[in-house]
Amino acid sequence: MSASMTREAALRIALAARELPAVTAAGLVTALAERMGLPLTETKLAAVTVTDLREILAGDHADESCAVSADAETLKAAVRLLWGEGVAHSELPQIQYYEDGQMPHSIRVACASNSGEMLDGHFGSCERFLIYQVSADGVLLIEVRPTLEAEHAEDRNAARAALIGDCQVGCFQSIGGPAAAKVIRAGVHPIKVARPGAARETLALLQKALGSPPPWLAKIMGVEAASLASYRETAPEAQA
Repeated sequence: MSASMTREAALRIALAARELPAVTAAGLVTALAERMGLPLTETKLAAVTVTDLREILAGDHADESCAVSADAETLKAAVRLLWGEGVAHSELPQIQYYEDGQMPHSIRVACASNSGEMLDGHFGSCERFLIYQVSADGVLLIEVRPTLEAEHAEDRNAARAALIGDCQVGCFQSIGGPAAAKVIRAGVHPIKVARPGAARETLALLQKALGSPPPWLAKIMGVEAASLASYRETAPEAQA
């Protein structure tokens, strides 16, 4: 993978360039980088508009309303590819719609991933974090966050922890002690899942625990731990 972009971003740019007359993939990479900065990620590409692309292609003459040799429909098709719509051979899983408050009593979980919807990444080297909203009744993949920008940070582990700072739980194949401390400082409870596998298999186990949470999970959820609830039920009898 290039240090200047994610593999997914490279695929999207190459496909978009095919839609545009007299534009090479390398030329489009250069133009996008000048406009958006490096590294290029799918997150940045998802923000590109038709107006942005027209101005990018016009280059230094954008302020002079320089004509671009591509009609509006061609530009729209290229932008949709930059967004990831209809991209064949994409390794990214499909995002599911989620709105805040949609899943009461749910938690947000980050899974370290290098491929598809697999939990197969180490905290410090995974290509992306899959972000899930998890409740006892359902699991939604709500976002995919590339980690490439964190590689350019002075403190890469702190930058990666910040990427998942809105999550309550992080699942990783492995994570070192100093990195785990930074994840915990960001408000995320780290879990090691030694064997790579489907992320949803691990999340299914977490789902089962939500109905009767152990103390660490109850604290995250803001509810009473199952073990304490059991104690409270028997305590009056013990005192009698």
